[in-house]
Amino acid sequence: MAKYSRAWNESIYRRYIREGRGQGSGSCYKPWLTVRDFPSLGVVSRAKGQKTGRVYHLMSTSETNLFYSLDWSDNVLDIREQYPLSDLTFAIEIAERARIRYPYDNKSGFPYVMTSDFYVETTSGTVVLSVKPAAELDKLRVLEKLEIERRYWKALNVKWELITEREINQTRSRNIEWLSQASDLSVFGLREAEQTLFIDFFVTRYMTASDDIEVLFFETERRFGLSSGMGLNIYKHLAYHKQIDIDVSQPIKFPIFSAETAKLLSRGWT
Repeated sequence: MAKYSRAWNESIYRRYIREGRGQGSGSCYKPWLTVRDFPSLGVVSRAKGQKTGRVYHLMSTSETNLFYSLDWSDNVLDIREQYPLSDLTFAIEIAERARIRYPYDNKSGFPYVMTSDFYVETTSGTVVLSVKPAAELDKLRVLEKLEIERRYWKALNVKWELITEREINQTRSRNIEWLSQASDLSVFGLREAEQTLFIDFFVTRYMTASDDIEVLFFETERRFGLSSGMGLNIYKHLAYHKQIDIDVSQPIKFPIFSAETAKLLSRGWT
């Protein structure tokens, strides 16, 4: 939902419309609000989505955590963040019928365009998600704005859900975010042809070897002259793109080297 701390008037509203904010889909979608609109907020972040390839503008830690889970889900087709309740007249009418004060800018008197945090297209239909800290749900004004959202989407026959941090698997989200750091191996200086060679070797050994996973990391780095840590990055890349199985709902831990393994690594590989 929009955080009303920025300058707002009809001129800015018209400019947002001309810029195409809140319009489009997939890689062409432009959020109604961006992190640049709230430079003083320390919780905003930007994350690149694998489904669309564009950068997402996320306004809280919970939004970021939920985004990573949504973006990694096979059931999610498209995610549009900071999605506007674009029919301004209709939104105001809904508030008036519910006897709720619609938010207006105190200085200009122009109505704000409310936003829902995520408009998500899935294999089973569309759902709109609003993300709020559980601690804020005892505040009357917060509940009033959520009620406007709920009634707006219900009138449009779109499913709406309220999400708090309690409904978000924090471990899953953090794991996916960690894996996503290696979603594109080219950022580590690996050319496409090299990536194919390294990945083929890694997957073959991963499927057949019984050694500790760290041994495979080390072996891959030594065989191809890769810098330390690249074996782990290849593993993260494959796990992120679901080419190898991993349970992201559980903490990702690697076994500690045994004494015998440590001796083997100290001798090097032939």
